[in-house]
Amino acid sequence: MPATSHPEGGARVEFLRKIDFAELNASTGRATQALLDRESGATTCSVRCIKTPPGEGSPGGLHTHPVDQLFYVLSGTMNLEIAGQSYSAGPGNLVVFPAGVPHRNWNGGTEATVHLAISSPLPPVDEPFVRPVAPDA
Repeated sequence: MPATSHPEGGARVEFLRKIDFAELNASTGRATQALLDRESGATTCSVRCIKTPPGEGSPGGLHTHPVDQLFYVLSGTMNLEIAGQSYSAGPGNLVVFPAGVPHRNWNGGTEATVHLAISSPLPPVDEPFVRPVAPDA
């Protein structure tokens, strides 16, 4: 879809990327596809589609981010720890991790989970996006 402008001269709308489910499902490990990021011209947020196989999860374990992060679960059931509390989220669930709140996610099920990970605002380029947290913190 080509870029279009608002009829009243407003913001430009552009189709950037779509999820390549064939490629995502062909991966046997954790897989990530960038849908919107600095490289594609984003200035306010990033969006990634992430597939997590059974038994895998957050690569860094318990961690925080300098910005808000949201997960929208598309398939499978995701296990979560947020600020010391355990949760599970299935298809259609939105999970919000405020900036600075320790969290982790993993797949304790038997099928892969697929979710959209949205970070807003865009994280600073000069700071680490993932900040590891000691398990007893």
